Amino acid sequence: MPISYDRARELAQRLRRGLSLEVLKDRLASRDPEVHPTPPRVPGQGEWSAEARATRLAFLEQRAGELPQLGGRGEPVDAAGLKGNIENFIGMTQIPTGVIGPLRINGLHASGDYYVPLATSEGALVASFDRGARLLTSAGGVATLVTTEQVQRAPGFVFTSIAEAALFAAWSVEQFERCREVASTATKHGQLVDMQTHIEANHVYLIFAYYTGDAAGQNMVTFCTAAVCADILERTPIKPVTWFLEANMSGDKKATALSFITTRGRNATAEVRLPAALVERRLHTTPERMAQYWRMSFIGGVQSGSIGVSGHISNGIAALFLATGQDVACVSEASVGITRMEVEADGSLYAAVSLPNLIVGTVGGGTKLPTAAECLRILDCVGNDRASRLAEICAAVALAGELSIVGALCAGDFARAHAMLGRGKSAK
Repeated sequence: MPISYDRARELAQRLRRGLSLEVLKDRLASRDPEVHPTPPRVPGQGEWSAEARATRLAFLEQRAGELPQLGGRGEPVDAAGLKGNIENFIGMTQIPTGVIGPLRINGLHASGDYYVPLATSEGALVASFDRGARLLTSAGGVATLVTTEQVQRAPGFVFTSIAEAALFAAWSVEQFERCREVASTATKHGQLVDMQTHIEANHVYLIFAYYTGDAAGQNMVTFCTAAVCADILERTPIKPVTWFLEANMSGDKKATALSFITTRGRNATAEVRLPAALVERRLHTTPERMAQYWRMSFIGGVQSGSIGVSGHISNGIAALFLATGQDVACVSEASVGITRMEVEADGSLYAAVSLPNLIVGTVGGGTKLPTAAECLRILDCVGNDRASRLAEICAAVALAGELSIVGALCAGDFARAHAMLGRGKSAK
């Protein structure tokens, strides 16, 4: 994630948040379960009865308050209240929602033991992520960190010649402060933080990057960029033949190499160190075998042309997005990441996940929908000053899933687990 000197300095100041380096390091340190006892597992493991469901709901309601929509006791959804979320409304699509945890997170924004709701119709997914969550918690928790935060919109301008395009680009870079002022008139919560120019023959792309507060931000950056472009078109001495508000260079809802190295949304990372004995006891394999698998998997990903290399990050991100009312189409970019597993000198397993494109929000969009609001409440991620917490939870969940699936592949349990949980049958 290369960034400029000015952005790096701003990032360092924000990361510390007034904390000393010693306090920051302690914040991300593991918490020994024997010293800091973990809360109980989700009750009714492996049970599908109505009684087990009621027990799990009661367990969560003790911590998060009433959950009538998830429990099926809520009032019918008012169609008028969905204006802005859906057109031609006919009803609600139901997706089963499970819960994993406790998942201990030692992050800059997320700190504590979390029970995480995941919405999916894929059998074995919740069980796998739950196994990974318990593994991370047994190791003292997962360290998480959000660094860069920015969402882009990339308008394109067409000129009659390369010369005109170059002159326009040169003029544009001198207008950044003016663009920042104009953008601020279109939002109360966002801020234009960067602008890049790209010339392709007689085309010019301006890539505007915004800080979007606790909103996912796609609409915000659209409105801001529309205002900026209107001002540019009025003042530029080099008039374009035509222009487009989005010229497909922002990375919106697609996996791109540019977003992978520059960040779109929130850049979140998670890491853990697992003692060899814990890997052997919980995953029935060894750190050496898991690192060997990671090397082969990484080479396979490179050969296939993957942007980022991971096991199944998209499974966890999609399930968490569905549960919490995020824009599910953004899974195409949010699930791009890197998983890394290495054996350390003492024989422990170092594992990490980096997710540079997490488009998440805790205000606006689908976060106000009935079940989404309840799931966000379970995570203590409702409202302002919570989006970075949600991003760190996403990274922790992704790492839990990566460890679990790699462990299953290394131990030879992958097919058997899917036969038992994915088909509801006993494996032969």
